[in-house]
Amino acid sequence: MKLNEESALKIAEFLLQIKAIKLQPEKPFIWASGWNSPIYCDNRITLSYPKIRTFIRQEFVRAIDEKFGKPDVIAGVATGGIAQGALVAQELGLPFVYIRSEAKKHGLTNMIEGVVEKGQSVVVIEDLISTGGSSLKAVEALREAGCDVKGMAAIFTYGFKTANDNFKKAKCKLIALSDYETLIKQALKSNYITEKNLKSLKDWRENPAEWRK
Repeated sequence: MKLNEESALKIAEFLLQIKAIKLQPEKPFIWASGWNSPIYCDNRITLSYPKIRTFIRQEFVRAIDEKFGKPDVIAGVATGGIAQGALVAQELGLPFVYIRSEAKKHGLTNMIEGVVEKGQSVVVIEDLISTGGSSLKAVEALREAGCDVKGMAAIFTYGFKTANDNFKKAKCKLIALSDYETLIKQALKSNYITEKNLKSLKDWRENPAEWRK
């Protein structure tokens, strides 16, 4: 679920401007999954730009207040959601924890780093949603710890049907500050892409596993 249209376009503009998102429909990237992709996203780059970092933080704060209300704890998903989540927690004056991609192999074998207590309400922060698999592992870990996960907020989502289905199945509400459709709209407006690229970009979103095989 995307939130404010004006804000979503502004974030898409920022992501393209600083090359946190790159669009190359004519020269696709290859993802770790083996998919050919016209887009590559690394939202960690936003942290190097104070103006953009602050804008994203404030949009997270506004979105959380609007859609979830103030939780007891903010949680970040490793690794991309850690810094973003800490910024949001600081702004809200709330405790912060982060969730590893897998439990530590030594020591206390923690999956959750930081202090959460049974019954606490949590909003999870993520930088990017693709299929939602790794993000929902964090939700599962928090629920196993007895937390009430109010939902997840992400900077950007590709909007894959698989992801939407996964979040629905997990009964976890997802909100995103910007999304793929908004990005394409902004990229066209700023001449980052041309009209002839549109069909290819839309085809990829519909069936990324088979695109340009």
